[in-house]
Amino acid sequence: MAKRHKKTEKPRSLQVITLCISTAMVLILIGMVVLTVFTSRNLSQFVKENLTVTMILQPDMSNEECATLCAQVDQLPYISNLNFVSKEEALKEGTRELGANPAEFAGENPFTAEIEVRLKANYANNDSIKAIAGQLKKFKGVSDITYRQDLVESVNRTLGKISIVLLVIAALLTVVSFSLINNTIRLSVYARRFTIHTMKLVGASWNFIRMPFLRTAILQGFISALIAIAVLGFGMYLLYTYDSEITVVLDWNVMVITAIIMMAFGILITFFCSWLSVNKFLRMKASSLYKI
Repeated sequence: MAKRHKKTEKPRSLQVITLCISTAMVLILIGMVVLTVFTSRNLSQFVKENLTVTMILQPDMSNEECATLCAQVDQLPYISNLNFVSKEEALKEGTRELGANPAEFAGENPFTAEIEVRLKANYANNDSIKAIAGQLKKFKGVSDITYRQDLVESVNRTLGKISIVLLVIAALLTVVSFSLINNTIRLSVYARRFTIHTMKLVGASWNFIRMPFLRTAILQGFISALIAIAVLGFGMYLLYTYDSEITVVLDWNVMVITAIIMMAFGILITFFCSWLSVNKFLRMKASSLYKI
């Protein structure tokens, strides 16, 4: 009897291991999609917040007038931060880029002071920037407003396409993951279909029969999620060692949220699939158990 018990335990252990590994692989794919979604969102916000709108000031403005203008602009609700570039600083930058001092040829400093403005991410779209540029140009002492309009259009267009692609991938992965995990769990429950029928014959309630399977499914989902989180976390660690600046768009908050989503999805999907599989065999008659 002991030998027979060991023989039946080995296939069951192999089924559990197979289920955990296959579920973990699916959860890794789902985690990668979730990470990509959050990363693209953070990247969009990073690009938009680093988009610079330049206010070119009139040459005759004094430093006091420039300081007053900077204080006024900094109070606007759509301004994230600003940087004032004086005529002297602009001349130094131009000299460094040109390799010669243009003031020596022109007889005076040809550069004007500028205010480099960065907008909040919610305002970094073409319509908002056009309206903001019109408002900034009305300030006294501002001669022109410049910004990279093509960059704004490119960022918004690219992120729109990425969002659509990620939505399609997420939908496909959800369907595929449910099918794979459901089939694996159904095979596991199928091997114990006669045990389920025997428990029905002795008068056990459906809830009593289901409970061990559901507890096992929750445990398997939890273990699978831990494996998937560990693999994905190791991949993120390798990515960080390769380029530490990845934390700009992939911070700890994103990784924690992704881990929570993977854990919740792993537990819920195994629980739901186990519920469906056990119910299927609970509804079957004894004669049908031999035909499947």
